[in-house]
Amino acid sequence: MILCCGEALIDMIPTPTVTGGREGFVPHSGGAVFNTAIALGRLGVRTGMLTGLSRDMFGQQLLESLTESHVDTSHVIMADRPSTLAFVHLKNGHATYSFFDENSAGRMLAPSDFPALLDEVSTLFFGGISLMCEPAADAYAALLRREGSERTVMLDPNIRPDFISGVPAYRARLNQMIAWTDIIKVSDEDLAWILPGPTTLREKVEMLLEKGPSLVILTRGGEGATGYLLDGSEVTVPAAKVEIVDTVGAGDTFNAGVLAKLSELGTLEKNSLRSLSTGALQSALQYGAKVAAIAVSRAGANPPWIGEF
Repeated sequence: MILCCGEALIDMIPTPTVTGGREGFVPHSGGAVFNTAIALGRLGVRTGMLTGLSRDMFGQQLLESLTESHVDTSHVIMADRPSTLAFVHLKNGHATYSFFDENSAGRMLAPSDFPALLDEVSTLFFGGISLMCEPAADAYAALLRREGSERTVMLDPNIRPDFISGVPAYRARLNQMIAWTDIIKVSDEDLAWILPGPTTLREKVEMLLEKGPSLVILTRGGEGATGYLLDGSEVTVPAAKVEIVDTVGAGDTFNAGVLAKLSELGTLEKNSLRSLSTGALQSALQYGAKVAAIAVSRAGANPPWIGEF
């Protein structure tokens, strides 16, 4: 099982009102880690979600969405706290967010809240705003330290600089988590933030590999993605060309595609990733790009089902 550890929230998507006046907002189930779990479940991969959910109406919506996409919810932690809301602002198909997360069920998790993981959990996925918002961010880091040595780990920092209140603490926590990580996916903006300075892109990738991962995946939006291996090999795949409706959940779905293909190929293990072939890497990146292209061709975070292609 791939266990996705992190935020599940409600994306409030702008939608024209029936009366033709100003736009209103419609609640859609979302969150970076949640989206990856949903996409994995729809792609037919045994998947679970570890997160904190509210018992309010939005928490019930999120729980139902997980179940409908065949995501195991046995690791979900329910609480009498509010749900996290993210109001989405779309401009030319690009999404920005305003978060309402104080005292939420997801944010207030502590290490003691996390249950023992099922033996069938072979891979852990971390990412999103759950790595930025304390105290849950520290709890997820503690979970990784507790469980990461025996399980494959993928990390997508998905850094939002305006959302980070304590930069030194976040940098320290992120560096600790990278050291336990086997696969890290970063955008070019993420990489520049993690490793600021005048060094070249390739030098920054090599510096990231030296921190611990066996595979670095660099995404560049419409320019595609490149994977970098420990032996110095690299593979680049183009982004699939589609008419973009919006980019909500695009990177999250890409992550799911990569994990799904590596799992299918039998290479989603620590030792296998250290000696991953360029052929397997290319297949994983191409599959990630393919499923992400379907997601951006429709509104909201709506990953494809395996039967759609």
